[in-house]
Amino acid sequence: MTSFNYDYLIVGSGLFGAVFAHEATKAGKKCLVIDKRKHAGGNVYCKEMEGINVHWYGAHIFHTNDKEIWDYVNQFADFNRYTNSPVANYNGELYNLPFNMNTFYKLWGTKTPAEAKQKIAEQIVDLHITEPKNLEEQALKLVGTDIYEKLIKYYTEKQWGRKATELPAFIIKRLPVRFTYDNNYFNDKYQGIPVGGYNKIIEGLLEGIEIRLDTDFFANREELSLLADKIVFTGKIDEYYNYQFGELEYRSLKFEVETLEEENYQGNAVINYTDPETPYTRIIEHKHFEFGTQPKTVITKEYSLQASKGVEPYYPINDEKNTAIIKKYQDLAKTETNVIFGGRLAEYRYYDMHQVIGSALAKAKWSLKMLNFNGL
Repeated sequence: MTSFNYDYLIVGSGLFGAVFAHEATKAGKKCLVIDKRKHAGGNVYCKEMEGINVHWYGAHIFHTNDKEIWDYVNQFADFNRYTNSPVANYNGELYNLPFNMNTFYKLWGTKTPAEAKQKIAEQIVDLHITEPKNLEEQALKLVGTDIYEKLIKYYTEKQWGRKATELPAFIIKRLPVRFTYDNNYFNDKYQGIPVGGYNKIIEGLLEGIEIRLDTDFFANREELSLLADKIVFTGKIDEYYNYQFGELEYRSLKFEVETLEEENYQGNAVINYTDPETPYTRIIEHKHFEFGTQPKTVITKEYSLQASKGVEPYYPINDEKNTAIIKKYQDLAKTETNVIFGGRLAEYRYYDMHQVIGSALAKAKWSLKMLNFNGL
């Protein structure tokens, strides 16, 4: 028998930590979940304002093709029929996203897929791009000069804080381009927003589990580490190892939240601002995620900036420098016997929500199997 108070100390109450804690508790293990924030849920946390569930850390739209994961989250909340159909605003001109026949018609007046493809082909024929060396070349090859200049270039440069010619080509490869009249951003079979917000899912996952909020692991590391046999760590892996191989770089976000004395501000949940003059990248109107009819509305203007100490990290910068650094941390992590690293910060990778859940389920299953194998 272990002499520890808990089987698992779970650092972070976001989706990875909450799913892991739920699975471990279901298997009869005792968990303690801690979080440095004053609320549970990590970046999927919603704050209620004017009866609206505000996505406090940016828009989160659940989508997956995995029926097991869809059924898993539906244990904890009902999902509505929300379909992600963002709109791009370029100096007052509005275009449908993802790039589809509606976008092409607005730009060029083309009415058939053949006409749209011909227009793109005409724009790239003289560029002679065979193997794209950077994001700009990849985007031009995909959609031509008009779409690149109006809808990709400046938005992307605001997002990443560097020129498109300095960004790797792979960043743009996941961008949907369709020759159909379809404004649905995702191709996944299952999509929606939990009715009542994501807090419903986090509360369901953590029901009956001890949680300590406003608790910084690094402020009491030694004491907290002695509480459990295993640590599940979802924070920054470089911070866990005291930045011994250097600091990993991230892009961060700044949010400006406003309550407006009107029922409907922009008519859509997400509008991207793709011109260089507008300082923010997008405006989110939260009530549209749940088809709200409240008399007021809440919007968030989202700005992209470089992460620094004290600023929340969001998106890993997967360039050569950071790839070399994370490899060293990952090699060190493989030597650990009592620490499990999981989630976007601990693994230094971009995760969609369904991917985080899938990863947490797999790692929990493996860890529980090992605990039982060792007779604990």
